[in-house]
Amino acid sequence: MTETVLGVLGGSGVYDIDGLADARWVTVETPWGDPSDQLLEGTLDGQRIVFLPRHGRGHAITPTGINARANIDAMKRMGVTDLVSVAAVGSFRDDLPPGSFVICDQYVDRTNSRERSFFSNGCVAHVSFGHPACDRLSDNIAAAGREADIVMTRGGTYLCIEGPQFSTLAESNLYRSWNLDVVGMTAMPEARLAREAEICYVTVAMVTDYDCWHEAHGAVTVEQIVAVLHKNADKARALVKALAGHVGRRDHPCGQGCDRALDYALITQPEQRDPELLARLDAVAGRVLG
Repeated sequence: MTETVLGVLGGSGVYDIDGLADARWVTVETPWGDPSDQLLEGTLDGQRIVFLPRHGRGHAITPTGINARANIDAMKRMGVTDLVSVAAVGSFRDDLPPGSFVICDQYVDRTNSRERSFFSNGCVAHVSFGHPACDRLSDNIAAAGREADIVMTRGGTYLCIEGPQFSTLAESNLYRSWNLDVVGMTAMPEARLAREAEICYVTVAMVTDYDCWHEAHGAVTVEQIVAVLHKNADKARALVKALAGHVGRRDHPCGQGCDRALDYALITQPEQRDPELLARLDAVAGRVLG
């Protein structure tokens, strides 16, 4: 039996988790630098949970400034097996109005200023990423949403832009023509790194606005987003509370192979691997590096 440790990366508006027993903020050091904040550890209905506010408490870190490698490494060091990313997004669809929740299953990455991998010269690895979201964890999230009476759309493509500016109207219309569903600034390279770290991962996207394409809603403003954020944050906390009762323990590996993503990913021959890089990979890839 594998102990399931539920990790939660809180997005805009979600800076803590209510109701944790034995809660404590823990400082975690990583070889990739400092994570966004201390990590909040505790239990909820008997389920161990580790929470990290992605932008830091007080929202002091920009999307580009987030050290995603440190965040994912810290989660791995805390024993996280299942990671839920809660993220504020804009919507490209009329039927996903502000207040909607989407369980994303695909991503398009348009970022350009971020470290995208734990691996580099001295230890090369290519992980499979065709299906970036864990189906089992998505099932658990959908069940928790029903229990918490939260209307959720199962499946959707998340476009990640660099930011911190919102899209131009021309960009927004272009992205809509690609049949994308939501747009945000944080899920990449987070999802890629979670796969490299062999952590089951899903993004729950919370719609705050229609980006700028919707004529009836005009340009996006921070004031509009913040108003919806407060409403969504309460739902997000309720979702996590319900999810604690669904992830449970499991007696078999992830059916999608998320927890074994590195089995055939390492390309560099052992004698050619950089010892310094291997030391930095101790948490992320220790299972296959021995």
